[in-house]
Amino acid sequence: MTERVKLLLIIWALSVATVWIVGPFVGEMLLTADEPRIVQPRGKLAEFERVSTELFESTSPAVVYIFTETSSTGVPVQRGGAGSGFVWDGAGHVVTNFHVVQGAERIAVRLDSGESVAATLVGAAPDYDLAVLKLSSAPAGLRPIPVGDSANLKVGQAVFAIGNPFGLSRSLSTGVVSALNRHLPTASGREIQGVIQTDAAINPGNSGGPLLDSAGRLIGVNTAIVSGSGSSAGVGFAIPVDIVNRVVPRLIKDGKFPRPGIGIATVDEETSARLGLRGIVIAQVLPGSSAERAGLKGLDRRSGRLGDIITEVNGRPVKTVAQLATALGDAGIGNEIALSVVRDKRERTVKLRVMDIS
Repeated sequence: MTERVKLLLIIWALSVATVWIVGPFVGEMLLTADEPRIVQPRGKLAEFERVSTELFESTSPAVVYIFTETSSTGVPVQRGGAGSGFVWDGAGHVVTNFHVVQGAERIAVRLDSGESVAATLVGAAPDYDLAVLKLSSAPAGLRPIPVGDSANLKVGQAVFAIGNPFGLSRSLSTGVVSALNRHLPTASGREIQGVIQTDAAINPGNSGGPLLDSAGRLIGVNTAIVSGSGSSAGVGFAIPVDIVNRVVPRLIKDGKFPRPGIGIATVDEETSARLGLRGIVIAQVLPGSSAERAGLKGLDRRSGRLGDIITEVNGRPVKTVAQLATALGDAGIGNEIALSVVRDKRERTVKLRVMDIS
C-alpha cells in the first residue's frame, strides 16, 4: 500500500469519526438542515415560576375590566378601559378606585367570560380612593380573591399586580414591597396612610386592580404611580387591604364611609402660604356643625377679615388639611378634641367634638 493510499484512508477515517463524535450537533445540522430542529424537553418550572403561573391562573378570573361613559358635552363619550377592578363577593360587588368611576354616568364591567355587564355605583369613599360597584346581574361562579392582611408585610416581600394597563386585558407584573407606611394624597385633599410602595409595574389602567402576596391573597388595591411620563418608573402605590377590608363593607351597607370632621371649609393651602399664614385658615363654618357650636368663625367675605386659624389639634401642630384630617381620624368620631386657634393675633384653646361629615 502506497503512502498516498494510506494518507487517504486516514483522512477518510478521521472524517467519519468526527461525524460520529459530534453526533447530534454538527451531524444533525449537516444531514437534516431542511427539517425542524429536535425539541428538547423543558423539564419542571422553577419554584418562583410555578408560584407566579399558579397565582395568575387562580386569581386572574376575579379581575375585571371597567368601562365608563360620561356626557358632560351632551354627547356620550366612552372611556375605553378606564381601569381595573376585582370581584369582592358572590353577590356581584366589584371593588375599584373612586377615581376610575368618578363622574361616570354609565359603567360596564367585562368579566372573565368576556361578557360585559352593566354596573351601578353603590358606594364611594373619596378620602380612600375606593368605590364599590354592583353588577346588574351576577353570573354564577364568581370567584372572589382571598383577603389577606397588610399589617405584617415586610419590605422585600414578593408582590404580584394584575390589571388592565393601557387597555390590555389582564396583565401580570411582579416585584417586591419597596416601602411601607407611605402617605398618598387624594382628590378630596386628605391623605391615605399606611400605603404600600412597590416596584411592580403599575401603569394607567392598572388602577383598581389587586396587589397580591405570594399566597394569592389580596394585600392592596393598586392606585397610583409616580412618573413624569405617566408610565411605570418602579414607584407604584397600593391602598393597604386592612383599610380596604374596613371601608368596603360599610360602602356596601351604607353607600358611604364615616368621615371625621368638625364642619368647616378651608382656604386652600397655596393661598394661605402666599399670604404668609401659618396653620389652617377657616373659610366657612357650616350651620349646625361642631365648629359653629364651639364659636369658630370663618373668613368675612365682605370685609376680607380673617376669622380663626387652626394651628394645633390636641397639642400637635397642623399645617395642612391632610394633617388636620389625620388628627381628627385619630381622635375618632364622637370624641372631644382641643383646637388651638388664632384670631386677631390672639391664641386660644377651643374644645369640640369630632362629627361625621360624610
